Amino acid sequence: MSICKEIKGFSRNHERIADFFSLLAVLLLFATIWATVAYYRDLSTWLAHDWLLHGGLLIGAIVLISFLILGLLALGSSRFAGDDEKCFGTFAGRRNYNGSPVRWFSAWVSHMESVGKKHR
Repeated sequence: MSICKEIKGFSRNHERIADFFSLLAVLLLFATIWATVAYYRDLSTWLAHDWLLHGGLLIGAIVLISFLILGLLALGSSRFAGDDEKCFGTFAGRRNYNGSPVRWFSAWVSHMESVGKKHR
């Protein structure tokens, strides 16, 4: 059994825990915004001392927090996926549409439309 099916089964059986993961994602987002606003002056002073090292650390922290938020949201929303739905499907993107970036954009738009139809 793949890990995707295990996560789906767990979040369907324990919906309160899945809701808790979604709540944690929202809390982490707003806590990050609050910390940025509250400590902006201290953060900018810290960043000015060694902008190359501290800038890299700051970007790494932003990427880590972003992935953590998206991961928590994925855990929270996995209970809505159907049994026949693939676990780790992606949109076609540049692989199937060689050529101009307009085709890439249209592939992304069509993917987003199909995702919107599934979740209505």
